[in-house]
Amino acid sequence: MESPEACSSGESSPVSPAAAAAAAERPSEAAALRALVDRVRAGEVDAAREVRRLTRASARHRRKLAAAVDPLVAMLRSAAPEAGEAALLALLNLAVKDERNKTKIVDAGALEPLLGYLQSSDLNLQEYATAALLTLSASSTNKPIISASGAIPLLVKVLKEGNPQAKNDAVMALYNLSTITDNLQAILSVQPIPPLIGLLKGGKRSSKTADKCCALLESLLAFDQCRVALTSEEGGVLAIVEVLEEGSLQGREHAVGALLTMCESDRSKYRDLILNEGAIPGLLELTVHGTPKSRMKAHVLLDLLRNSPYSRSKLQADTLENLVTNIASQIDGEDRGGKAKKMLAEMVKVSMEQSLRHLQRRASFA
Repeated sequence: MESPEACSSGESSPVSPAAAAAAAERPSEAAALRALVDRVRAGEVDAAREVRRLTRASARHRRKLAAAVDPLVAMLRSAAPEAGEAALLALLNLAVKDERNKTKIVDAGALEPLLGYLQSSDLNLQEYATAALLTLSASSTNKPIISASGAIPLLVKVLKEGNPQAKNDAVMALYNLSTITDNLQAILSVQPIPPLIGLLKGGKRSSKTADKCCALLESLLAFDQCRVALTSEEGGVLAIVEVLEEGSLQGREHAVGALLTMCESDRSKYRDLILNEGAIPGLLELTVHGTPKSRMKAHVLLDLLRNSPYSRSKLQADTLENLVTNIASQIDGEDRGGKAKKMLAEMVKVSMEQSLRHLQRRASFA
């Protein structure tokens, strides 16, 4: 609506050159995007590539090109690998950071062809499909649909056999799906523990992949089937202990949670195993420098680990376990940090032999 002044004078408000240029571009841009969608609908591979290019870093184009989802899903079913790959990559970009597009892609029927690509002998296509499922599974609306599609066994297969990037994306997608409790047994049924431990051993302990591996393990270790599989895997518990020591704040939180879940399930069965892998130093450090959840879990686990199954007469007064007992009972005071540092120094002094055994054990798995 025009202002009263403009009506009385017959003059319009001045428009800046930049605003005029933007206004002139809008209709042509909208027409160009509609034409691009029409080209995708006609099956043009180059059009799919252009959608991918435009949506790579532009949330605005992801929104404006949402109409391309249905024809891209149709192209995804193409027998021509080149067309399928172009459509897959365009859909992947459309889904990034756009919840509406995530659900629209699944509703358009993308899961069936994506699962086919997960089984492709072309490792690049398998990688792209895994990345797409990772992105789509971040949507709470999509999670139950993806779970029911049969994706879980295929993701575990990628975890075992895919290229490095596909493995990383597969574990993150599995973690997304594991937040639905009913999926945990489905994940366990396809033996994910050996490839999960392999991924932990082969990567950086502080990586996002290690974080998600430990988060997934923390949930799975609530089941005896997982605990048996983990302890049967050479270096399995050690791999978690290493994240406890060297991981990111989130990774260490999940690592201590995983060990605590084990020990709480059957203390007599898992206590010595956790102690023998050298978990104490990392736990002590977490009581001071961990997240609030890490500190709480570390305290509880230290309390479970501190009591020896042997009579006190068999222990020297300055053994590691006695020091841990003292730490667990004293560390809640106001001067927690200072006490912990002092006791950690004492612990290191008296536990050289155990630390050496731990290092030798690690070297045997290298």
